[in-house]
This record gives sequence, structure tokens and C-alpha cells, in this order.
Amino acid sequence: MYYPVYRPRRLRRTEALRGMVRETELNARDFIYPLFAVPGSGVRKEVGAMPGVHQLSQDELVREAAAAHAVGVPAVILFGIPEHKDETGSEASRPDGVVQRAIEALKRELPSLVVITDVCLCEYTSHGHCGVIEGGDVANDPTVKLLAAEALSHARAGADMVAPSDMMDGRVGAIRRALDEHGFAQVPVMAYAAKYASAFYGPFREAAESTPQFGDRRTYQMDPANAIEALREVRLDIEEGADIVMVKPALSYLDIISDVKTEFDLPVAAYNVSGEYAMVKAAAANGWVDGERLMLEILTSIKRAGADLILTYHAKEAAALLRARGA
Repeated sequence: MYYPVYRPRRLRRTEALRGMVRETELNARDFIYPLFAVPGSGVRKEVGAMPGVHQLSQDELVREAAAAHAVGVPAVILFGIPEHKDETGSEASRPDGVVQRAIEALKRELPSLVVITDVCLCEYTSHGHCGVIEGGDVANDPTVKLLAAEALSHARAGADMVAPSDMMDGRVGAIRRALDEHGFAQVPVMAYAAKYASAFYGPFREAAESTPQFGDRRTYQMDPANAIEALREVRLDIEEGADIVMVKPALSYLDIISDVKTEFDLPVAAYNVSGEYAMVKAAAANGWVDGERLMLEILTSIKRAGADLILTYHAKEAAALLRARGA
């Protein structure tokens, strides 16, 4: 029998050899940990569809962030669930709002932690949509003004970075101008640049209490069938001043992550979203898969596709596992 001179299996024989030629290395530094802030104290309410994920009051949120930071996670991204909601999401930009107070607490207790804030209105509006409703749909330009005010309030509270996730046209430019004009030129913008109208967001809407009360978000989030449009969206956000661009979701959009990384020279983030997390946890709980192995395989695939940063609910667990393995 003829064998080729080169036998690929030679370099797969031991873990040491596999590690020496490994092309993609997953590290805790890659992760951004999403956290859900709620009013009160001593609140740690688990999200039913997302085992291990909780709504957290300020004290519990600091404790959770500290635990993640201790195993090497460098950053968190905050989502807020206010006590009161209204048609325009007015709580989103209050100086004493739930996210603003969480930012202050995190920067006071964990100064080396990078605190990023999600900038959107869906958690704050009574109708669950990402902006002001006019004629049965989200009105773009009035919403952009509110988003700029929200981002500015986060910067004033001490946020290290803001991340608009609403998918309104022109919001990155408006936020960049608002920050620059008020002395926050140093605060970067991580734009949810290619955010798709995905069924994978279901568990998040339970966590953030942001399910739309009518219709859906397909008039502002992207059609899952479109790839070229994603590059147009990313280009627009870069032209408006984005410092980091994001693809969301991650797992079903690895091709988009790869295309964006190839096309542009900015850091690329990808959001390993709630539905992706929930599927792993559900399958592992039923004994169908090795949960830890599947978690790391998925995260590695996202990085291999081109993501420099991964927003993931697995962040603390994955970082601890990688540390235990000496990665």
C-alpha cells in the first residue's frame, strides 16, 4: 500500500504535539461577559431559559463581575432592566438609572475591569421595541436622538465603552458627535454593525424583559439571508466613527464574521447569543453532549472565523476552565 510522504496524523499523536501546531488559541482575554442589572439589593434571579445567568442587583452584579475578572475575563457589557417603563424609554438616560449606578459601582470596586454598556431602548420601553413608535413602526431619527443621550449618560457615569445595538440608521455618528462634543472623545464605540433579526434571541428577551408587545424587529434588524448587506452596514458604521464592529448572532453567521474580518481592518466582535448558550445548556443537561467540550468548540469556531472579541454568557465558566487547563 502506498503512503504519502506527509502524514498529517503524525502531528496529532499527543496533546503536546497538537498544542504546538494549534492554529487558533482561545483565551479568557477574548471574552466580554454580559450582565443584567436590576434595581434593589440582594437580587439574584435566575433566567429560566438560561441556566447560570441571572438578573442582578448592584451588589450581586459587582460580585459576579469580580468572580469573572478573577479568572481573567477583562470586560463586561451591561444591560439594564428599570423599575418603570414608558413609551420612549425615558429611564435609559437618567443619571441615577440602573445601568448608570451599576457603572459607578463597578468602576469604584473593580477599576481595572473594562465596563461596556449596551445602548438601546428595548429594555426601557413599555412596548419592547428599540425606539420611539410612530405609525406602528420605530421612527429612526427621533430614536437616534434618545440613543445619543443614553450613550452620553453612560459615559458620564464612567463607562469605558458604549455599544449601540438598536440598528437605527446613523446612530453611530450621532453617538460619536455627542461624546466628542461633551468631552468624551476618548470613549470608544463598539457598534452592533451587522445585527440580524434572529430567532436565537428568545432567551435574552426573558432576561432583559424586552419582548416586543406587537410585531417584530425585522424593519430595523437585518434579514438573515443577506451577506453583502452586512458589509454595507459595517462600512457605514466605520465611516461614522465606530472603533469596533460586531456581528450578532455568532454561530449561524460565522461566514459574516469571516467576511467582515477579511474586508475591514478594525477589531471584530461577535455575540455568542442567548439561544446559542441555551441550546448548549439544555443538551448538556439532558446528557446529549459534553457541555464543556461543546462550549469551547463553539467559542473556538467563533474566534477561528475571525472574531477578536467574543461576547458570551459562557465567559466566566469558559475562562475558569481554560485557566484550569493552563491555557
